Amino acid sequence: MKNVICSQKAPGAIGPYSQAIEANGMVFVSGQLPIDAATGVMAEGTEAQARQSLENVKHILEEAGLSMANIVKTTVFLEDMSLFADMNKVYATYFDGAFPARSAVAVKALPKDALVEIECIAVR
Repeated sequence: MKNVICSQKAPGAIGPYSQAIEANGMVFVSGQLPIDAATGVMAEGTEAQARQSLENVKHILEEAGLSMANIVKTTVFLEDMSLFADMNKVYATYFDGAFPARSAVAVKALPKDALVEIECIAVR
C-alpha cells in the first residue's frame, strides 16, 4: 500500500511523478528543485538553491507529519562538483545531531538549469 504526499508549500511536480510516496513507514521524497512554490521563482546561486531545495523537502516531510530528523538518506545532485562546499555549508544547518547518509554527485544538467537538486528517504 502506498500513499501519495503532496504539499502546497513545495513546487508541484513538473512531470509524471509525485512529490513523495509513503510505503511501509518510509517516505521517498522526489528530487526537489530550488523553486519557491509561492512565487514560482528559482533561487539564484548555490547556497540559495541548496536552501530552497531543503525547504521544499522540509515542507513535504511536514505534510507527512515528519521532520528533517526523520531523514535517513539524501542524494544531492550538483551541476558541478565545484559547488559542493557552498551546498555543504547550507546543508549542515538543516540537521541536528546525527546526519543522514548522503550521496552527492555532479550531473551533466538538471531540470530548468538548476545548480542543485535534493531528494531524500525518511522513516517514521
